[in-house]
Amino acid sequence: MTVSEPARTETSAADAVAWAAATFGPDLTLLSSGQDAVLIDVALRVDPTIEVAFIDTGFHFNETIETMLRIAERYRPRLRVIGPWRQLPGVGRPGFCCSEHKVDQLEAALAGKRAWLSGVRRADGDSRAGARQVEVDRRGLVKINPLVAWTDGEVAAYEQANDIIVNPLRDRGYPSIGCRPCTSPSDDLDDPRAGRWAGSEKTECGLHL
Repeated sequence: MTVSEPARTETSAADAVAWAAATFGPDLTLLSSGQDAVLIDVALRVDPTIEVAFIDTGFHFNETIETMLRIAERYRPRLRVIGPWRQLPGVGRPGFCCSEHKVDQLEAALAGKRAWLSGVRRADGDSRAGARQVEVDRRGLVKINPLVAWTDGEVAAYEQANDIIVNPLRDRGYPSIGCRPCTSPSDDLDDPRAGRWAGSEKTECGLHL
């Protein structure tokens, strides 16, 4: 792989992380949503010095914060928490913490970086079906999706085999976990993100556009 010409043939998740770590070093960060620790486990097995960034919007479920605390205790990562930098009105308005809050914090998390690791998978839904393992985002940064080709079954098998920490909300009908105002339980097995922004046409918070 090279930065100017990302690999056309996908590699294993571990190999993708190894390439990213070797290529970008301290200019690489891993973005965690607090949904599970699969990507963190894969990445830190390769290089335990990779920075892990968590965006604390101020609207997360308590379970999400608790999950991140458990992850921090187990892996002792170079964890960087990007917290709310200002109080904003509009809590409860769908999309509020995305467009006016969450995306702003992502910019702060990626400031000074050249690349980032994401847990995006094609199996996440139609909006991500075209994702590649190595992409260039709208900022011109290299975005690496090591797990992009993993199926739900492969994720579940990895979690079981490696005792992966997962957000307990997943077992309570939340297949995709975001902020409280915009996340609800869903039994739609055909759309893993059906519980996000229910009743609207919105499918992404903006972090992965």
